[in-house]
Amino acid sequence: MSERNDQTGAGTAGDHSGRRATGGGGDVTRRNGSDGVAGQGGDANRRQVLYWRLLARLFDPDEQPRLESASVAIVDDLGLPAALLDPTVSADTVVQRFPELADEFRGLMVTSAGDESSAPPAEVAAVERVGSTEVRRAALVSKLLLNVFATGSGNVTATQLARWQADAGWFEQALGMEPGELRGRPAASELGGVLAGLEGDLVGRMRLREVLADPALARQLTPSMSLIEQLLRDKANLSGVALANAKALIRRFVDEVAEVLRTQVEKTSVGALDRSVPPKRVFRNLDLDRTIWKNLTNWSPEDQRLYVDRLYYRHTARRTTPARLIVVVDQSGSMVDAMVNCTILASIFAGLPKVDVHLVAYDTRALDLTPWVHDPFEVLLRTRLGGGTDGTAALNLVRPKVAEPKNTVIVWISDYYESNPQGVFDGLEAAHRSGVRVIPVGSVSSGGQQSVNPWFRQRFKDLGTPVISGHIRKLVFELKSFLS
Repeated sequence: MSERNDQTGAGTAGDHSGRRATGGGGDVTRRNGSDGVAGQGGDANRRQVLYWRLLARLFDPDEQPRLESASVAIVDDLGLPAALLDPTVSADTVVQRFPELADEFRGLMVTSAGDESSAPPAEVAAVERVGSTEVRRAALVSKLLLNVFATGSGNVTATQLARWQADAGWFEQALGMEPGELRGRPAASELGGVLAGLEGDLVGRMRLREVLADPALARQLTPSMSLIEQLLRDKANLSGVALANAKALIRRFVDEVAEVLRTQVEKTSVGALDRSVPPKRVFRNLDLDRTIWKNLTNWSPEDQRLYVDRLYYRHTARRTTPARLIVVVDQSGSMVDAMVNCTILASIFAGLPKVDVHLVAYDTRALDLTPWVHDPFEVLLRTRLGGGTDGTAALNLVRPKVAEPKNTVIVWISDYYESNPQGVFDGLEAAHRSGVRVIPVGSVSSGGQQSVNPWFRQRFKDLGTPVISGHIRKLVFELKSFLS
């Protein structure tokens, strides 16, 4: 990601008005007025030139003069800004200078090519005047793809990372999503994993400690899972201003994720209806539909009235036995995404009434983090990524916490590559046989690749407790079903 001035028309995007250029897709001639609308074959050739130019720049940062000049002529003919062809100009900059393009970028890759019905009338008129919608769409799509997927090599600055994240946000909007939505769930799709991997590579190429030491540069950073992973790994080497800026970024990320997860947990009912307790005979509990249905035989055709022999009421009493949720997190460093999400999720459930939440982290040793379970920020600062994995140490802390097995759930988050696999499985199997609800959660890396020991995966499946992998929503659903 080379640094050049963000000037419209920089590099190849200069003034090429009146130029006739020949590209790999055939002759491309600038035309004005009504002649700007090319025939079907001409549109296909122009799209081909733009996409060949995109592929060439993705695989080789050096410009191909004929493709560049042909693409400039096409963009100019469409009445689009030349900055669309300059990869050093961000999509944000293009939109700031040409606000009318913002609506075209949003949903760009959702609307089928040639569908002009979704564009505002003024834009449709403009398209009819200067060229085909398909060619225009190709030019805009090429801009987003080039800016997002051509990340170059070498060191990356905070400004470059922030610019890439903004471009990725526009790319996600082009797919009909919110900015950050696709990168926020890398395991949900292959494309999400690719974007998260690119972001992780950029973060890895940053001189992060130097950036954090400069408050102005640190403010340019946008929290992401890849960045949080790097901060957690390097926090022991930070101090002073750099450590304070790192903590601020972690806090921002935790708060943003917590807001999303809290919405998913909303309206979780704690405790099933207790039908052994008679319903309260008050008007607000009256089950009107059931009352009418049960008394239909008392309908009097002569009086045109329904005579009610008995009123029916809804049960509202719930069992009040507290549910105990024990979250066990493998902090060996191979499952940062799951650790961050589930640590935050534990704090949210800890805020619900009648839910007693405990939190244990382990590598070769185990640490009881229950005193800080309400504050995931503090929990993350106390985790130590890296090292070996011995889940038997965590089992020794968990066993005394299981007071009422049938009212306890153990969420075990790991990739299950254990130094003593049989011992860990035997311990979890014993808990399951005793009546504890065991929910194994697989590791998900920041790149979106699921990494779960197949030996454990098969044995959990045989036990009737398959490993949950993928989006955190699956775990939220499992926990809500246990608590309801």
